[in-house]
Amino acid sequence: MRKDLFRVAKENLGANFDAIISKKINIISGDVCYDDLGIKDSSLREEMENELDIVPNFAATTCFDERYDIAFGTNTIGAKNVMCFAKICLKLKLFVHISTAYVCGESSGLIPENPYCLGETLNGVSGLDIEEEKKLIDTKLDELKAEGATETEIKHAMKDMGVKRAKRYGWPNTYVFTKAMGEMLVGHLKENLPLVITRPSMITSTYKEPFPGWYLFVVAEPFDALTLSYGKGRLTFFVVDLASIVDVANDGSIYPSASLKLLNLNWRYTRHGPTRNETQIGTEPVKFGLEIVHDS
Repeated sequence: MRKDLFRVAKENLGANFDAIISKKINIISGDVCYDDLGIKDSSLREEMENELDIVPNFAATTCFDERYDIAFGTNTIGAKNVMCFAKICLKLKLFVHISTAYVCGESSGLIPENPYCLGETLNGVSGLDIEEEKKLIDTKLDELKAEGATETEIKHAMKDMGVKRAKRYGWPNTYVFTKAMGEMLVGHLKENLPLVITRPSMITSTYKEPFPGWYLFVVAEPFDALTLSYGKGRLTFFVVDLASIVDVANDGSIYPSASLKLLNLNWRYTRHGPTRNETQIGTEPVKFGLEIVHDS
């Protein structure tokens, strides 16, 4: 709550800010990598199961070349664990899974928004089995430890393994591969539960709400780092295709700071069918422009 994101709320609520926030928000420590989501308090877990009506899964590691065991544990098994928890919530009306537009890999042209089925691959290679992937990870870790590998060696080996497994089935990196498998699992396990899978593209700063320009990971996001460097004059030019579309989604539409807007959009989707992608800025695709700057 100390982040600048809450500046507007603090200004509007004044001295009542802390009291209102503590009444409306409960922060619970956990870990999606565990079957029980890392929630050890049985009474708390029971309360959540009885009261929650919407479960959005934002948990993910977004590093493209993350260790395979870590990315798989969070992006794939984590998605499964949250879905399994959601299914036992008595009042649940909607499960929202935040994925990524790049589960399509490096495909070009018109790409249909189709859900992934278990075992489906981008290059048509058969044999993708999520349970087998878990066994391969465990076996590799055991082998490395038996060989006396250092933590650094294990880290590099698991990163290499993730990239190799991803490329074997047509995905360019570990991140999108494990996110695609996460989609497969939540789709397979949902049964009759209303499910929306949201696939945002590159996340950039907030457009309007709560104020323009706020961004949580400005150092980590390539697009914002690029534009920030250009704006400050540190990057004088970069090569682009002027006809290409800059596919970005503003931060306020994706992250929890504006999750109600996101959930409202998703709820209307489940009731009335597809709507225009409201996470995009404006009504027309954003394209790179050609700017000529003359020295005075």
